[in-house]
Amino acid sequence: MQGGSSGIVYGGLKYQARCITDVRADAGSTTFLAGTLSLKEENEVHLIRLLPGENELVCDGLFYHPNEIWDLKSCPFDHRLFSTVYTSGEGYGASVWKIPELYGQSNSPQLEQLFMLDDHTDKIRCVLWWPLGKHDKLISIDDRNIFLWNIDPSNKSAKVISQGSADMLPNLRGGAWDPHNHNAVATITDSSLHFWDLRSMKRSNAIEHAHIRDVDYNPKKQNIIATAEDEFGIRLWDLRMLKHPLKDLPGHSHWTWAVRHNPEVLERIQLSIYGWLKLALMTLDPKALLVRPLGKKNHYCTRILTTKIASMELHGAPMIHRCLLLCLMMEGLF
Repeated sequence: MQGGSSGIVYGGLKYQARCITDVRADAGSTTFLAGTLSLKEENEVHLIRLLPGENELVCDGLFYHPNEIWDLKSCPFDHRLFSTVYTSGEGYGASVWKIPELYGQSNSPQLEQLFMLDDHTDKIRCVLWWPLGKHDKLISIDDRNIFLWNIDPSNKSAKVISQGSADMLPNLRGGAWDPHNHNAVATITDSSLHFWDLRSMKRSNAIEHAHIRDVDYNPKKQNIIATAEDEFGIRLWDLRMLKHPLKDLPGHSHWTWAVRHNPEVLERIQLSIYGWLKLALMTLDPKALLVRPLGKKNHYCTRILTTKIASMELHGAPMIHRCLLLCLMMEGLF
């Protein structure tokens, strides 16, 4: 589907979609996966590609998925692997899938289900892949527990290594895996953010009394995270000094749903979604910690921002990266 100066719209989805993720392992092209959320119809996973040099999105593959997709993550080291969290209306499950070879065909009748993450008894919230390179571990989070899995996609196997319990905490709702330390994970509850050491499966630290909806580690700078919060919009934190935030980022007029660092344009670019589908793009001076909003505009979740935001330049560096364009998970928007 084509678009004008305000962005590019992909209109190939037949049903409502909650989840979208960039296929980071596909270094040769700008590719995304989108999953639908239909209770009565057979759901779909769309493999979407941005044509180089053109304002057009094309569907490279359409695959049937048996259930509603509530979480979708692409494998960071194999572009044909991805995970979903899904429900049939009776319960929640999670699986890792493999996209079959297409051989020029746009439609494939069936994904290959490599394995299920089926040790959960509570509602599964999300699956986390370690974001930097190949790793034989996977994390799944449900309302009350965090599971660490050893996975072997070639042998279609997954085994729980360890499990941590939320104990008296409110229900877990999501989290993020530290790209600088594969033993560190952050999890979100309704009123706090907790940090876990995966070696002991114990909580090591926390940000209390904060209504956090999303968290993201800075991929370029160790010990720095960004949080999306109801009251304060976007906040930056130094993990070594959690008593007070490092910086509050202004520019959000409503509660904030999601936040992401740009993984390639240093630490200066941040993208967030707040209120009713408003998008804010900000740049951060890493030395002076001065914040300058670059732009904000209403867009629906199927719209990729191009000239309005993505073609702008910051200190001579063009802000063109697929994670900046379409990497925010649409959690809680529908």
